[in-house]
Parts: sequence; C-alpha cells; structure tokens
Amino acid sequence: MKKLINAPEDVLVESLKGTALAHPELSVDLETHVITRAVPKAQGKVAVVSGGGSGHEPLHGGFVGPGMLDAAVAGEVFTSPTPDRVQAATKAVDRGAGVLHIVKNYTGDVLNFEMAAELAQMEGIEVGTVVVDDDVAVQDSLYTAGRRGVGLTVLLEKLVGAAAEEGQDLASVVALAQRINGQGRSMGMALTSCTVPAAGKPTFDLPEDQMEIGIGIHGEPGRHREPLAPASEIARQLVEPILGDLDFAGPAIVMVNGMGATPQIELYLMYGEVAALLEKAGVQIVRNLVGNYITSLDMAGCSVTVLKADDELLRLWDAPVNTPGMRWGA
Repeated sequence: MKKLINAPEDVLVESLKGTALAHPELSVDLETHVITRAVPKAQGKVAVVSGGGSGHEPLHGGFVGPGMLDAAVAGEVFTSPTPDRVQAATKAVDRGAGVLHIVKNYTGDVLNFEMAAELAQMEGIEVGTVVVDDDVAVQDSLYTAGRRGVGLTVLLEKLVGAAAEEGQDLASVVALAQRINGQGRSMGMALTSCTVPAAGKPTFDLPEDQMEIGIGIHGEPGRHREPLAPASEIARQLVEPILGDLDFAGPAIVMVNGMGATPQIELYLMYGEVAALLEKAGVQIVRNLVGNYITSLDMAGCSVTVLKADDELLRLWDAPVNTPGMRWGA
C-alpha cells in the first residue's frame, strides 16, 4: 500500500487537522469529527446537516459553507458516524428553525441519523430527513436495503442548501429535498478497486483488462464485470440505465464525477460522450459539473448523475455558494 499517511488509525483526525489549517472559514471539532461554518448563518433559518463515512471527499466536509451545508459529520473511512456525533452536529447548527438531515441510503447511516434525529427532537429541535437513493445499478447491495445513495447527494446538498440559505422553512426544504431525490438518477463504474488504509490492500481484485459496471462508492459489486471498453461504450452503459429508469426529456443538470483517481482530462472526455448520448435522447443539459465531487478514495472510474431541472431548481443552482469543494457567485 502506497499512501500519504502516517498511521492508518490516525488518517481521519490528521486529515481533519489539515482541513482546519487550510480553511479558517470552517470550524473543525477533533473530538466529534464535526465540521461547521466558523460564522453560523442567521438565526431563524433552517440548518442543513449531512455526513457519513470518510473517503468520499470532498463530500461532505468540503461542502460546508454559505449556500450549502451548515455541518458535516465525518465517520471513519467507509464507516457511518455514531448517533451522538450526528446529534452534536445537529445541536451545534440549529438556528431555531429546524434542521434537515441529508442521508445517503446505507443501513448504518440511515439508522444512526434516525437515532440522532430522535435525540435532537427530545431536546426540542425539529428535524426533517431525506434519504437519497438515486443509484440505478442495483436494488439491494452489501450496505443497503433498496437503492444506494450516490452522486445525486452532491446536487441535492447544493440545491437544498440554497433554499435554506434564502430562508425557506423546514417543511418547504424537506419537500424540495424529496422532490429532487425523486427526479435524479445515477450510475457508476470502476477501472480499479480502492484501498482502505486500515485494510492495506485493494477491496477487490479487478484485472487490468476488466471493468466493473454499476460499482458502489465503497467498492460494492455492481451489475457485472466485463472486458475494458472504449469511453463511448462505457458512457452508453452508464447513460442507458439512467434513461431507462426515468423520462429525462427536457432540461437537466448533469454531473460526470470522478471516483478519486481518474484525471480531469478523462472526465471531460467522458462528459463529451455522455452529453452526446443525452442530447440524442432529448435531454437538454442546462447546467453541469465535471470533476471529483463524491469519490471512493483512490478508485479509478466515474459516475454519471442526471437530474430533471425546472425554473426553481435552476434558480437555486445559480445561487451563490462558497465552500472548499464548490464555489461560484460568492
């Protein structure tokens, strides 16, 4: 294993220390592993909290800041944060108008955020929840009941964060989050496995001439494994299941996301292939993201996310955002 670490057991805390030094606009609690804004938003606004296992950076800590999250809770690598830490984040950012929990559909995350919400509600904090389950690759997986929560989480955090920032109430923010979840789909693939520092070896073996279609963000198996193909064919195998699951004709926000080890030149190449397929299917790309936004450590590969867009979503998308992982209009 070749990694820029000191000891596997110290990776998360040492990474959080570096985050705090690099971003004085953030407040990092090394005890609870909670990242919040150094300057909280105004009293009377809904707060937005997300989190999960580490290893997916910049998700979630890189999206804390004006226009997106109020707090992110970091678990150990690929391990859900505990309920008491999620509760601590919820309590820290509550501004008196309630808190939205954005939860990816993995069993540990769902259970722990649910327990944290109950604890917060016992303290008088109103909590709403959306569980993101956008992955069309598989119905159930090693870590989930139902579909996995993957790339749509990034788009949802941006859009819902903007709605909360402008002062929408908790019921409206929850309804928006649920609507976004219902009209977005994702699919990913891997060229290589990832290596969890504590394990010291690749999560699975993938020969040089093979690729995995439908991979999860923790290295979970996908739909199938097959010989490596050109980018145009890979794009087709990612886009067709998305289009087959929901009618995306009309305007859309599209993300081509890197899994951590894929260079930007290849991601832009893939975006070109994806855009051509979507255009042929009657999908009009009106906004896009291309880059590493929700990763799987050092995995090579990519994912595609398509979200049906409308005037409200485009307005919220264009609203200013100022976080380490996403910044415009600020």
